[in-house]
Amino acid sequence: MNEEIQKEVEYCLNCKMKPCSNKGCPLNNDIPTFIKLVKENNIEDAYYTLVKTTILGSICGRICPHYKQCMGSCVRGIKGESVQIGDIEAYISDYGLEHNLIKNISKTSELNGKNIAIIGGGPAGITCSYFLARAGANVTIFEKHNKLGGILEHGIPQFRLKPDILEKTINSILSLGISVEYNKEIGKDIKIKEISKKFDKVVLAIGANVSSKMNIQGEDLKGVYGGNELLETNNYPDFTGKIVAVIGGGNVAMDTSRTIQRLGAKKVFVIYRRAEEQMPAEQKEIEAAKREGIEFLFQNNIVKIIGKEKVEEIECIKTKLVQKEGETRLSPVNIEGSNYNMRMDYVIMAVGSKPEEKDIENFEKNKWGYVNINEKMETSIPNIYAIGDIAGNKATVAYASKSGRDVANEIIEELKK
Repeated sequence: MNEEIQKEVEYCLNCKMKPCSNKGCPLNNDIPTFIKLVKENNIEDAYYTLVKTTILGSICGRICPHYKQCMGSCVRGIKGESVQIGDIEAYISDYGLEHNLIKNISKTSELNGKNIAIIGGGPAGITCSYFLARAGANVTIFEKHNKLGGILEHGIPQFRLKPDILEKTINSILSLGISVEYNKEIGKDIKIKEISKKFDKVVLAIGANVSSKMNIQGEDLKGVYGGNELLETNNYPDFTGKIVAVIGGGNVAMDTSRTIQRLGAKKVFVIYRRAEEQMPAEQKEIEAAKREGIEFLFQNNIVKIIGKEKVEEIECIKTKLVQKEGETRLSPVNIEGSNYNMRMDYVIMAVGSKPEEKDIENFEKNKWGYVNINEKMETSIPNIYAIGDIAGNKATVAYASKSGRDVANEIIEELKK
C-alpha cells in the first residue's frame, strides 16, 4: 500500500457519528467504513463500499472542494490537519479501475426491458446512467460532443484532471452495457417530443454553461470572453505578453486564470468583489494560482470596460463588506470615490453561468431561469426529469453526481410499480 495512504488511514479516528459523511459529503459516501477497510488492506471491499454511492471516486477524490465538504467536517481538523479523504477516495477508485472491479458488480432485474434516455454525458448524466444500468435498464446517452464527460472533459483543465483518469472512469461505466450516441445536440438533433415517445423515461442533464454577464458598459467590446466558453471549447486567443483580468471568485475563475497564465500572459489579475475567505473556489486552487504568479484583487469590483473597438482599460472600484438585514453573508458595497483605472488587454467573465435558453424552451422555468422540477425532479413535461446544473443544483461535481444518483432512484421506484 502507498505509504502516504497508509499514514492517512491510520490517522483517521473512525468516528461513530461520521460527520465527514453525514454532514460534509454531498453524496453521503460511507467514508469511515471505506477508510477502515483500507486500513485492513481490504481495498476491494473499500471499492464496493464506495460505488454504492458514487462511481466518480477517481474524479471527486481529485477535484472536489474537500475543505468545504468532507474534510471541512473532519474531527481531526478541529485541532490539527484533517484526514486527506480525497486522496484515499482516489486511491480506492484508481485501484478499482486498474483491476476492473466493476465487472464484479451484480445487476438487478428491477428495470429489465425499460428504456431510458439520458441527454447529456456530464457528471450528472453518467452517474445517473450507472445506477440505472445497475438496475437492469437499457440506457442510451445522447451527447452533443464527440466525447463524454461534460465539464470534466470540456471545462476542467488537464493540469487538474488527467485525461486518462476520466477516460478510464467513463469506459468503466460504459462497460455495464450503456449505449452512447455522440454529436447529438438537443433542439438540433434531438427533439424532446420525439424522444419522449421512444423511451420510458428521459433525463435532461445538459448543464448550464453559458457565462453570465454583469451588464456593464463595454462588455460587448472585442477582447471580452466568457470563462465557461473558453474552457469548453479550449479555443483561446493569443494571450502571449498580454494583461488579462479574470472577474469572479469560483473554480471557473481559477481554472481560466491558471490556464491563461500557462498560455504566456504577461500578467493575470483575479478581481473579486468580496474577501478571500468568501471565495467559493477551493482554497488549494487559490493557493496554487498564487504560487503561479496570479495576482488577486480582493474587495474590488469592475464597473466599466473601456476601449474604442477592443479592450484597452477597465475601471474598478473598491468595496466594503456590510451586514444587510435578513442576510447571513456579508455583502459587498462599492466605496464611493474609490474608482481607479487599469490598463488591460482582455477581460474574462467568470461570475456564474446560466442555461442556454433555446435548449430549454419547451420546459417551464423557475424564477432563476433554470428548468423547474418537482420533489421527484420531474419537469413540466411528464416522464422527463432534469438534474445537475440545468435544474439549478450547486455547481460542483459531487452535487451533480448526487442529483444523477437521486433521480435514478426515483425512476427505479416509479418503474417498479
